[in-house]
Amino acid sequence: PILYHRDEVFALFFTCDFDLAKARMPSDSLHPVKLPGPGNRSLLGIVAFHYRETSIGPYGEVGVVIPAVHGDRPPLPLLPAALEGRYPGFGNVVLHLPVTTPAARNAGRGEWGYAKFVGDMKFSYTPELHQCELSEGDEPILTLRVAKGGMLARDNAPLSTYSVRDGELIKTVIPNKGIVRNELMPRNWALELGNHEVSRSIRELDLSHRPLLSRSYTERSAILPSGVVIERGARPLEGYY
Repeated sequence: PILYHRDEVFALFFTCDFDLAKARMPSDSLHPVKLPGPGNRSLLGIVAFHYRETSIGPYGEVGVVIPAVHGDRPPLPLLPAALEGRYPGFGNVVLHLPVTTPAARNAGRGEWGYAKFVGDMKFSYTPELHQCELSEGDEPILTLRVAKGGMLARDNAPLSTYSVRDGELIKTVIPNKGIVRNELMPRNWALELGNHEVSRSIRELDLSHRPLLSRSYTERSAILPSGVVIERGARPLEGYY
């Protein structure tokens, strides 16, 4: 396992088109979480991880994920996203997972099949904000800015991911412990997308004009164990190389 002793984590969750999200799923048994109401909408999260102290050294990571449930039939609307790790079969389908070191990329792709590539990240912080600027060389991919606002809560629920390695659908349950702030309909935020291939793949999912939720941790630690193969014959989910 990889041990994460100390990091900064912050995220924005937008609504996106449900049918477009469903088309990105590597298995017919993965169902994006649908939101109630008109518009046929699902969720997409962009999450920045600034790992300060880990068992493989410090590095940065940005996840582009679609919350989904693995099962024979679609789940109830919204409830899986509200319960997250407490809802059976819930996890985040990882579309892209750029990191800042070749070691993190190689381990992620080789062991878990995560859609990793090496990118450049600049993290910056003020008393009010977290920010991550992601690029590949001179080409901007995205800038994510999240305010340190919202209700404080303890978060001891595991974080689960879905990825594909050699046609096998892998679920990884990551024990997680921390204090988190969640803010519905945040007022102070920013997401700027460039013209990179990854930027276009995010934009093509028809994101909402503003996020539904922001999330930031005041403290967090986690353990990344080996994943478990839950299905064979999955479609590729390789992301950008």
